[in-house]
Parts: sequence; structure tokens; C-alpha cells
Amino acid sequence: MKRKTLDVLLSGGLLVLAGLLLVAGLVLTANANFANNYVTDQLSQQNITFKSADTLTDEEKKADCLVTYAGQQLTTGKQAECYANNFIGLHLKSTANGQTYAELGAPQSQLRTQVADAQKNNAPNLADLQQQLADVTSQRETVFKGETLRGLLLTSYGFSEFGNKAGQAATVAYLAAGLMLLLAIAGFLHAFVTPRSQAFAAPDPEPSRIDKMNTGVTADDIHTDGSRAPRATGTGHVSIATPYQDADTRT
Repeated sequence: MKRKTLDVLLSGGLLVLAGLLLVAGLVLTANANFANNYVTDQLSQQNITFKSADTLTDEEKKADCLVTYAGQQLTTGKQAECYANNFIGLHLKSTANGQTYAELGAPQSQLRTQVADAQKNNAPNLADLQQQLADVTSQRETVFKGETLRGLLLTSYGFSEFGNKAGQAATVAYLAAGLMLLLAIAGFLHAFVTPRSQAFAAPDPEPSRIDKMNTGVTADDIHTDGSRAPRATGTGHVSIATPYQDADTRT
């Protein structure tokens, strides 16, 4: 194969690859922009605002992000993660001794059974049981709302992270496309200056029979010490030429 032809084929392939990477980068950029814009629009509609710095409790001030975003409206995925884990999560731990919505279901059911039995028997502790049931029910509703909002915010954060990853992948695709384009241009330039007759990885020409006859000596006839190997003569005898004989002959 001619070197010029090979350069053109490789450069054409690199150019096609650069085009594919460019298209992939554009698709990833579009997805990243959609994710970020969607998250911002949805979070903005919630009208959630971080507490101002002067109203943060000592426990809340331990979270650096709550201090950083103090007084700001929640509009980004990072802000959603901070609010969900460090604000809502903190207050959920202080509600119902940190029990979840599912865990509060068992004591609520037990209290309902106890209240029903107390009502049938006119038990003197009916009012106390009813108050306990009301407290557990209120706590469970509060935990449900908090866990729901926290889950939605973390979902928005995860969606925004997908957008960020897509943006990073788009940047890599653009850089790779630029590199492929430069290599393709270099290949076309090399093909332009390469002669048409130049072959790629052409084998070295073997010495012709006439050259071998002119020298009279092949590589097999030479020993490592410089002497020649024995050669048969026309009389059937074997003559051995030494380096000294060769020197005498040359003189």
C-alpha cells in the first residue's frame, strides 16, 4: 500500500470519529442543560428559603452549608442536598426520638387498640391513652411530611448530579473531538507532501545474483575470525584461504 493512500484513509477515519464525538458532546450538553434547568424550575416553585444566619440554632450552625446558604432561596441541586440532609434530617432526628414513619406505625396501632378497649371498659386512663395516640399520630404525620420532602429534594439533587456528569462527559467529548481533528489535519498534510510512489513499510531489496557473483564471497564463507571457509577446487581438493594468504594476494 502506498504511504499517501494510508495517510488519507487514517485521516478520513479520524475526521469521522471527530464528527461522532462532536455530536455526542452536543447531545450530552443538551441533556445537561435540560437537567439543570428542570431542577432549578421545580425547586424555585417550592419557594423554600434557608433560615437567615442570625436565626440558626447552635446545632444548625454546625452544618457549614446552612451557614453558607443562609437567607438564600433554594434553587440548585447542591442546596437541595444541604437542606434535605442538614436541616430536615436534623429536625427529623429530634422528632419521635429519631423514629421513621414506618417505625411509628407499630406504636400507633397499639395505642389505637388500647383506646378502643378503654372505651369499651370505661377505663380511667382513657384520656391519657387518647392523648398518647394523638401525640404519636401527630409525630407520624410530621415525620411523613419531612421524609417526603427530604426524599423529593434528594431526588432533585440526584437528577442535577446526572446533569453535571453529562456536562463533564460533554467536555471530554469536545476535547477528544478536537484532538482527533488535529490528528486528521496532520495526516492530510503528511499525505500532501508524501510522494505518490513512496510505499508503506516496503521490504529491503535483496542483492541480485550478479552482485553475488561479483563479490564471489557470501556471508556464509566468512568465519568470525575473518578467514574464509574452505572451498572446493576443480581438482576435487579443498583449498583453505587464510587472512595472510588474502593479504599476499592483495599485495
